[in-house]
Amino acid sequence: MTCNRAIRHLILAALIGAGLPTAWAQAKYGPGVSDTEIKIGQTMPYSGPASIYATIGKTEAAYISKINAEGGVNGRRINLISLDDGYTPPRTVEQTRRLVEQEEVLMIFGSLGTATNSAIQKYMNTKKVPHIGLATAALKWDDPANFPWSMAFVPNQRADVPAYVRYLYKVKPDAKAAVLYQNDDFGKDYVRMLHTVLGERASKLIVAEASYETTDPTIDSQIIALKDSGADVLFNFSIPKFAAMSIRKVYDLGWRPLHFVPSNSTSVEVVLKPAGLDRAVGLISTNFVKDPSDPGWKTDPATKDYLAFMQRYYAEADPLDTQNVVGYVTAEALIQILKQCGNDLTRENVMRQAASLKDVELPMMLPGIKINTSPTDYTPIKQVQMRRFDGKTWVRLPE
Repeated sequence: MTCNRAIRHLILAALIGAGLPTAWAQAKYGPGVSDTEIKIGQTMPYSGPASIYATIGKTEAAYISKINAEGGVNGRRINLISLDDGYTPPRTVEQTRRLVEQEEVLMIFGSLGTATNSAIQKYMNTKKVPHIGLATAALKWDDPANFPWSMAFVPNQRADVPAYVRYLYKVKPDAKAAVLYQNDDFGKDYVRMLHTVLGERASKLIVAEASYETTDPTIDSQIIALKDSGADVLFNFSIPKFAAMSIRKVYDLGWRPLHFVPSNSTSVEVVLKPAGLDRAVGLISTNFVKDPSDPGWKTDPATKDYLAFMQRYYAEADPLDTQNVVGYVTAEALIQILKQCGNDLTRENVMRQAASLKDVELPMMLPGIKINTSPTDYTPIKQVQMRRFDGKTWVRLPE
């Protein structure tokens, strides 16, 4: 016990013994928490095949810097320790164990990746450490009965894939679909959900499937095989690097399918410009946050606040990259949870508050989309909006 903490406990005992009310008497702290600090851990792909997502973690760190500059949460500064895992599950395990066992963080918040988070899911739940705000769309994070300490933040495939299929039935009911997916939990969950939503129609509608590894230098052969299947629809369940590759190759082959991409691979700056904006015309996807590159949000107060924040706290980043907006709203959700915790900053209460979010509206989320959770509902965001890329920006589609 440090000297300062020993003094604190002596004063606390004296106050309680005297029957005097005090905030300290009511405070409950878990690991990583003191009167002045809340220590939080995270892993991010600052290197490796998914390093394009690193900007999410950097935005979250920048937002926390903003909160700290404003006095923190209930007078406590947030100490975010964000470590590189290279998008490699064994490395995620190693870094997470360091955060939990050596750094003694209160929680793991916002770690990115399906396969990477899957590698630590059992460990986190065995240790009873909050494993929340995760940047992964997998369905497994909505399983409070078996994994009560793990919860994602972004919409999962239960929101995305049904929206894709509803649109498909509306515009091309007699489609022949091909599927490209990443050969890990991220891609396989999308494929499973697609088969589930299509039901009996899956065997007739899906005419070809192909996967890629994150270590593959190219996916040209997969795209060629999918085109040769005769498909006129492509469900492209890829991360940004491979989404850009596939968009370019599809176009260059002269193939013009109705092309769906996941919301995490829709950044104009990071995915579509490298692929070629002319090649990306007609892409279909979903979204849950405001796109600052959309002229429709030019006068929106929340968008102005976001852009001002980026200029002040993360000026080297591209503020129009929607991945930064995702990081921004994820950090806002963290602050909401911490505020709800008050002075009960135990791991148990963190989970109670994460599972007690009621109609939370964050300014940079699309209008009408709210965050709701409960002890039996670990899917914070259940709504998405369909959109189409017109060559310059994403345009909202009518439901």
